[in-house]
Amino acid sequence: MGVVQDGVQYIIRLDMQRDGLPFRKIVQMVDDLEGDIIAWDLVRAEDQRTIRDLTVLIATAEKLRALVNQLSGLEGVRVENVSDRTFLMHLGGKIEIRPRVHIKTRADLSHVYTPGVARVVEAIAEDPSKAFQLTMKRNTVAIVTDGSAILGLGNLGPKAALPVMEGKAVLFKWLANVDAIPLCLDTQNVDEIVETVVRIAPEFGGINLEDIASPRCFEVERQLTERLDIPVFHDDQHGTAVVILAGLINAAKVVGKPLESMRVVIAGIGAAGTATAELLLHMGVHDIVGYDRMGAIVEGESYPGHPQWETLAKQTNPHHRTGTIKELLVGADVFIGVSTGNLLTPEDIQGMAKDAILFLMANPTPEMAPEIAQLHAKVVATGRSDYPNQINNVLCFPGLFRGVLDSRAKRVTVGMKVAAAHALASVVKNEELGPEYIIPSVFNREVSERIAKAVIQAAEKDNVSRRLTKV
Repeated sequence: MGVVQDGVQYIIRLDMQRDGLPFRKIVQMVDDLEGDIIAWDLVRAEDQRTIRDLTVLIATAEKLRALVNQLSGLEGVRVENVSDRTFLMHLGGKIEIRPRVHIKTRADLSHVYTPGVARVVEAIAEDPSKAFQLTMKRNTVAIVTDGSAILGLGNLGPKAALPVMEGKAVLFKWLANVDAIPLCLDTQNVDEIVETVVRIAPEFGGINLEDIASPRCFEVERQLTERLDIPVFHDDQHGTAVVILAGLINAAKVVGKPLESMRVVIAGIGAAGTATAELLLHMGVHDIVGYDRMGAIVEGESYPGHPQWETLAKQTNPHHRTGTIKELLVGADVFIGVSTGNLLTPEDIQGMAKDAILFLMANPTPEMAPEIAQLHAKVVATGRSDYPNQINNVLCFPGLFRGVLDSRAKRVTVGMKVAAAHALASVVKNEELGPEYIIPSVFNREVSERIAKAVIQAAEKDNVSRRLTKV
């Protein structure tokens, strides 16, 4: 049966005798296993047999196996295949390349390819900036990964990373009409990653780094930003930070506290935690304590292998706080978790300031069960879609890259990230704000449009835009 996951819709294909279909028995089997029949579809009918797809929602992998065994034991029934809807959606991959122009005549061919294309080649050779106008570069992003930090699953390699990168390409197109090409590199060496991306960069208008483990991701982004004249954006860092900032802007309104006055504890000082701290510092939030497996990040300590911690220690934790996470949370207004599941207990957060804000971002298991956290805090957000206030970087990257490409920006500035956060926060109207609604849905199509416009304006303000008045 392959990979089986609890609480999923499964499709069981049955080869059955045409006469005396045991449907009533099947219904009883599913019911006895506390499952639900979603669909009972005829695939094809033959003289003596029928092929049907039974779609069921079942709670556990063990119950699915029990159902399959029971179905196999029915007289005249043979189980052909068991699959789930997730795997079916991935068959053959999730993206494809289609031409924007169609060739119907010999004349069309001569314009699209030889001999006409030669004139376009010469025009770009004479003025390379015309590649933005005359090629796919103007609307294409590379999604680059080394497969070392896939969705919190860990270092599973470039092939295992491809389904995630394909999914991200789908989101780019669906939400912002950006063409994105996954590039899963078979190396985890910083120099090799950088050299590879530099060599393929002429094709692209931007580089989206994805699922590259910390601290390697910081050096990859730094070197590529220095060497390329197109934006390089590590979404796990900055996309997450932008959405967290947007959520905090609105959460601050809900609790009636100025953002810059808040005491913040960030658990997990990896890619997302570091970028979030840096963005909050830019917003004027100075009382920030970073916490990781070595404890609180404090100036004067040595952090071998984590140079970003030493830099952050000089900028944060002005009161040199140390201790357990419970001790650090005493009097804090905000907890941001980008760490590990079940880190917190109710006792840990009971000492926080009145109307506390909790961003429980560990996935799939948050730092604390959200339903329990809601009993102790004013605002609770998570990275999950089955609770209110989902902090998901899909709210940022499509619109941000739409703005980056349309402005032909040289790089992504802090001003562009802040503009994106304010634009995202503004989608939730003041009269709509509440403890369970501080951030819009990922299905709100207004999000990408607002962010793109804000990013274009910020790029022009920061003098990194190369947009022409006429294209």
